[in-house]
Amino acid sequence: MLQEDTQQQEQARVDLTVDQVNQRLTVINQQLDNAYNETKDIEQRYGDTTKVNITEVDDRMETNAAVQQQKQLVAAAVENEKLLTSQQKRLTDLVDSPYFGRIDINEDGEEESLYIGTATFINEQDQFLVYDWRAPIASIYYNGTLGTVSYDTPNGPVKVDLTLKRQFKIKNGQIEHLFDTNETVGDELLQAILGQQSDEYMQNIVATIQKEQNDIIRDTTADLLIVQGVAGSGKTSAVLQRIAFLLYHSRSHLEADQMVLFSPNRLFSHYISEVLPSLGEKNMRQVTMAEFLSHRFSGLQVETLFDRFEKDQASFPEMTQAIRRFKESAPFMQQITDYVKQVSTQPLAFNDLYFEDRPFFTKAQINKIYLDLPHNMRPGDKFIATKNTLIKRLKRQINLEVHLDWVAEKIDTLSDDDYRAIVGDREFDSGDLEQAFIAREIVQNYFADLYDAIYNDYFLDVYTEYQNFLRTACPATIPVAVWEAMIETVAQNNERHLVGLSDAAPILYLRDLLTDSGQNHSIQYLFVDEMQDYSIAQFVYLQHAFPNAKFTVLGDYAQDVFTATYQAGNFIERLCAAFPKLKTNQISLTKSYRATAPITNFAKALLPKETALQAFSRDGRLPRVITATKEASLNALTQEIFHLQKRHATIAILTKDQQTARQLFASLTPDDQVTLISETTRSLPKGVLVLPLYLAKGLEFDAVIGYDISATTFGQSSDVDLLYTLMTRAMHDLTLLGIGTLSPLITSLDPQYYQNVTTTKETIA
Repeated sequence: MLQEDTQQQEQARVDLTVDQVNQRLTVINQQLDNAYNETKDIEQRYGDTTKVNITEVDDRMETNAAVQQQKQLVAAAVENEKLLTSQQKRLTDLVDSPYFGRIDINEDGEEESLYIGTATFINEQDQFLVYDWRAPIASIYYNGTLGTVSYDTPNGPVKVDLTLKRQFKIKNGQIEHLFDTNETVGDELLQAILGQQSDEYMQNIVATIQKEQNDIIRDTTADLLIVQGVAGSGKTSAVLQRIAFLLYHSRSHLEADQMVLFSPNRLFSHYISEVLPSLGEKNMRQVTMAEFLSHRFSGLQVETLFDRFEKDQASFPEMTQAIRRFKESAPFMQQITDYVKQVSTQPLAFNDLYFEDRPFFTKAQINKIYLDLPHNMRPGDKFIATKNTLIKRLKRQINLEVHLDWVAEKIDTLSDDDYRAIVGDREFDSGDLEQAFIAREIVQNYFADLYDAIYNDYFLDVYTEYQNFLRTACPATIPVAVWEAMIETVAQNNERHLVGLSDAAPILYLRDLLTDSGQNHSIQYLFVDEMQDYSIAQFVYLQHAFPNAKFTVLGDYAQDVFTATYQAGNFIERLCAAFPKLKTNQISLTKSYRATAPITNFAKALLPKETALQAFSRDGRLPRVITATKEASLNALTQEIFHLQKRHATIAILTKDQQTARQLFASLTPDDQVTLISETTRSLPKGVLVLPLYLAKGLEFDAVIGYDISATTFGQSSDVDLLYTLMTRAMHDLTLLGIGTLSPLITSLDPQYYQNVTTTKETIA
């Protein structure tokens, strides 16, 4: 802690800044009140305008012009109100904590003190009282140590002397902590912040960004940025700050809607939802892989990662593992590319297109159209040309149909309401033109379902085509009979409107290549969290689906919960090999900040000795390992909950699977005030939570109890990833409860890492 007079001087500077921010805030509040009243008045006038007489043509034209003008005024007023509200929120945050850092620099003999905060604030005299943390010069705060440093500007790098780096923790306009440091962010400030209780929402980390995290945030050149970070290293937080930085850096041509974040589950999406708004930015689009696939498989149910994990726990034969490994690989997706090039000269799996219970276009007719096109055309172009031909033939039929007697009879029987629904406000020069218009509308509506079927590509049976492809793709390592049995299972699933997760990306890829569809060219950045949970095939498809997007992928190979049982080798190497033409940057985060040092060291002991994982020097209690009989286990659990509730607001009881979580929840009494968390849960309440460990990925809790850490539950070497993930969810306290025989993954560890407790039915001290 610095001397008292230094703190007084800095507090005076805080007071000055807060005072000027408050002055600006008063003005904004008044402008916002005026804007609100203006919007209200315009909306009132808009309502009055729409009530005038619209019977006469002249009145109707005048009214329409007035309505359009009022609409534009309303839109402008609402936009102004929205802008002022955003400024109000930003200034209100600055009043509470105007900045968190100070750097003193000497540039060409001129000394200058710069204060770094979450947003820029310039006073009425055009003085920068606060610099936005994303400004180029602010990178000195994160990357520079005292001495000569440089920072990038639009005109190139600039060198300055950094003479002071000071860090603050300010709350309610008062300095709580004040430190000088030569590090990126000093341990004292981190200790003060990391020792806090967990919250329902992730907080922004702009005050504590480390150098490696800053490298992630400010990378603007990589096509594929890969972040390998140990549990609790702040990788997700850094990537969210990266999104905020990119929106600031490229504000003139990048919007939040041009970014997509793939989250592990909806619970996690809620957890991170406040980070960007706290920095004055809109949230980017968020989606889970299950939602993305389900949207693209309209009408079919796609197997989720969680459902597959639960099934794998019951049965997962070696040959099934081998098939899944192959179908989730880059070579498998390349075989689809090669197959599509070949089938442009062969019949495709087209469907008959029915109309009134009879084929209007047969699959033989459609294939003739397709095969009569030049063989050297791209498959997608051939499909589109086929589709256009079908539409032209349908339009030709419509042109013939409008002159038939049934159409004239239909017109004669139209009610007044039906007539007005068709004609609307249109005016015609003659009765014949009006009659022709109505006739065409009737016939087009008559054939609407058939037109929609053509427009939506329903004449292609992509599932049968996928099965045809599979028959050409059997690898030498898998017996043909086994491969054929797998194809039959795929066919049966399709009959039941189901799609296996391993088949989802390949089917979509095949469909898109055949039909030249499925690509979104507007997305500029794609972010994928928990990268190790995705297959390489899924990444190949994502790169196809978002061809203009730069990728940021992050995760931890030691938290490979879903694929550890069947995937071997280095995930990042496989990912890089799949995209050899992309400019790649790899960044590793090796220090864990989430948990106390005893918890981190306990979790690290599970991993190979060469694993690069450093514990942050935050002290705490040794993790507790409790072994209880089956009869005593529930009593041991409730007592542990009771002890932890005295110190913590949120306690997570993590199980291996959802079924165990449900059974445990049913065993606990209402007095325990426990909440069961499932895949559909959208937010995290306080209190005691019961959930499968895979739903806790990316989340953190004050205390964690690992339930049933036994030899029968966590007995395989592949369970290390599961157990490591479970243990690293805890911030302050960790307890493992073994029932019967404790897991060998724990008993094989040095007992110095934990406190061992054995119980029967007696009370645990």
